[in-house]
Amino acid sequence: MDISVKNNIKLKGKRVTVIGAARSGVAASELLLTLGAKVFLSDKNSSPGDNPEVKALQKKGVTIEVGAHSEMIYDTDLMVVSPGVPQNSDIIVTAKERDISVIGEVELASWFTELPIVAITGSNGKTTTTTIIAEMCQLSTYTPYLAGNVGIPFSQIVRENLETEPENGIYILEISSFQMEHIKHFTPHVAVLLNLTPDHLDRYISMEEYATAKMQILKNMTDKDKVIYNADDILLTSWIHTRARQIPFTLKNHSNSLFSINATKIKDKHGNIIAHFKDLSLPGEHNTANFLAASTVCKILNVPMDSIRKVMTTFRGVPHRIEHICSINEVDYYNDSKATNVESVNVALNSFSRPIILILGGRDKGGDFSKLIPHLTPNVKTILVIGETSDRIIETLGEQFYCMPVASLESAVKTAYSKTQPDDIVLLSPGCSSFDMFDNYEHRGEIFKQTVIELLESI
Repeated sequence: MDISVKNNIKLKGKRVTVIGAARSGVAASELLLTLGAKVFLSDKNSSPGDNPEVKALQKKGVTIEVGAHSEMIYDTDLMVVSPGVPQNSDIIVTAKERDISVIGEVELASWFTELPIVAITGSNGKTTTTTIIAEMCQLSTYTPYLAGNVGIPFSQIVRENLETEPENGIYILEISSFQMEHIKHFTPHVAVLLNLTPDHLDRYISMEEYATAKMQILKNMTDKDKVIYNADDILLTSWIHTRARQIPFTLKNHSNSLFSINATKIKDKHGNIIAHFKDLSLPGEHNTANFLAASTVCKILNVPMDSIRKVMTTFRGVPHRIEHICSINEVDYYNDSKATNVESVNVALNSFSRPIILILGGRDKGGDFSKLIPHLTPNVKTILVIGETSDRIIETLGEQFYCMPVASLESAVKTAYSKTQPDDIVLLSPGCSSFDMFDNYEHRGEIFKQTVIELLESI
């Protein structure tokens, strides 16, 4: 199937294989059905067979196989792969050897919308910045659609808007490196590059391969498009190569940035005060950077400054990112389940100046846990270690810090409670993926919150 020219792509009557029956695979299948394609949905795991959404697709005419990928996946005109499928997997290698075009769910959805796209990527801060941008746009003339790696598949929203796209609609997409591995035409009107630190090194053979996947977001951008980037991140800036106009944000100084800061406030280029640090709704330098990135985007989109300012002072954060749950006996419990890499844990640790009991661990992503040491030293008094990475974390950190392996997240909460004193913090900030014990980081965070609330109610 020729997909070289976006406007010539027609899927009616075409055979399309979708690999992976989780959220993005189901959404892609729904969109393909609506477009008249003949859909074959395949998942190597058996569990999707019990998913009501998958069963509903089968009733609509989608052919389903679970438990293994058969040779039938290659009897197709096009293959759409879920983000969880590595780019060097046998399935993708074989498909390309047989001249089957392979794309991702985000690429598929982008073919069928003309609305502008703001795409946000980076190793950390994506969800927070994406949500801030959407809220700022919501307070203007735009109708923003939040989608992508935040948990709402792009295909789902595009399908809902197929018949009538609002004149003032705009897509605000959180984008992961996985979603950029199979890009053909996807082009954001504004791309936001927050930072670049080691992540997903269980999937990529090197930092260079990871960065290359991230930078695919710039692949099709032209001089009519804009790239908002973190000028303070030297590694990131070295990877930016694009014809698009580059506009920096910074916590330091840059002549081309639209906003500047001093010791107490954020100002625009004309010296007008946008917000005082004391009034920002989220503390910490990392959140100031997120606000600056979002404000730069929205300034470019002509969102009124009053709307930008209001969100800066009222935004309460996103679930599972340094999320305060409750206090028990003068001890605060925080859910930072979205911290799936070492740098995210460092950000969380640097947000507090009180004694911390840290819950760390999960499935290994190749992170360097030794980089936690300078951030653990001031405040962390106990590390409770969970999941598959337990041995490696204890080997790396055990000589300098008290590390205690626990069998489950529930046990970690109970153990933490037994070790707390007034003014302590119990922080779930795993620094690892969740797939050894949970469905995803949201599931992990919800179990943590549920366990903490049950503890509170039992006292």
